[in-house]
Amino acid sequence: MQYFVIEEDRSAGYTGFVDAVHKWGLPGVHCPACDATWSAGFIYPSVDLTPVAALADFEEARPEPIEEYERLCELVRPLLPPGAILEPGSDFGPLVGKAQGRFGSFVMSYFSLLVQRDALEKLQAKDIRGLKGCRTELRFRQRNSPELFELEILPMGRLHRDCLPPDYQPPCSRCGRSSIPLPDDLLLDATTLPRDLDLFRLEDFSQVIVCTKRFADASKRLGLDGVVFQPLPVK
Repeated sequence: MQYFVIEEDRSAGYTGFVDAVHKWGLPGVHCPACDATWSAGFIYPSVDLTPVAALADFEEARPEPIEEYERLCELVRPLLPPGAILEPGSDFGPLVGKAQGRFGSFVMSYFSLLVQRDALEKLQAKDIRGLKGCRTELRFRQRNSPELFELEILPMGRLHRDCLPPDYQPPCSRCGRSSIPLPDDLLLDATTLPRDLDLFRLEDFSQVIVCTKRFADASKRLGLDGVVFQPLPVK
C-alpha cells in the first residue's frame, strides 16, 4: 500500500480564505507531571455537544488543571465516533465563521480539510473508505458561494521511530504531551496504519493528513484540485 501526505497547493492560484473556529472544544491543560501548559488536539466536526450539561465549559479556549480537563473529557467521550482520541484543545461541531474568495475542490484551513459538495459526491461514488463530510456554518459575502463540507479525519497512524530524533523521549505518561517537533523527513510505521481507511491523520502529529494511493488516484482522475499529494515512505 502506498501513502501520501495531503498539503495545500499554493501554486493553484485560488484566493479563498476561511476565518472560522469550531463551535465547541476541550480546554488546554496544565500538567503537574511535566509542568507543561499546552493545547493541540484533534477535530471531530460530526460531534454534537448539545446533550452535554454545562455546555458553556466547551465554548471558551483556556487552560485548565488536568483534573478539570479529565472531567470534561468524560462528558464528551460517549459522543465520539469509534477510534476517536481526545487531547487538550480537541474541537467538536461545525466550523463557524466567515469565508470568501475563489476555492478549489479541496480547501486546507489550518488543520482542517474542506471539500466542495460536488467533489465530495464524486469521491463518495468511488467508494472511498472512511469519507465523512460534515456541514459547516460559514457565511459568504459573495454571489455563487460554494457549499463547503469539512472532512472528519480520524487519528489512526504514527511515525516510525527511525525518523524521530536520537534523543527522543516518550510522551508524558499523564497528559500525553510530546515535545518532539515534526521531523523534516517523515516515515510511517506500517504496524500502526489502518487497513480500512483511505484518509486519516497521524495520532502523534495531528497536523499531518495522510491518504492512500486509492484516494490520491481517485482525486486526480476526477480532476479535483486545491491540494497536492506528496509520497510518504513506510517501514
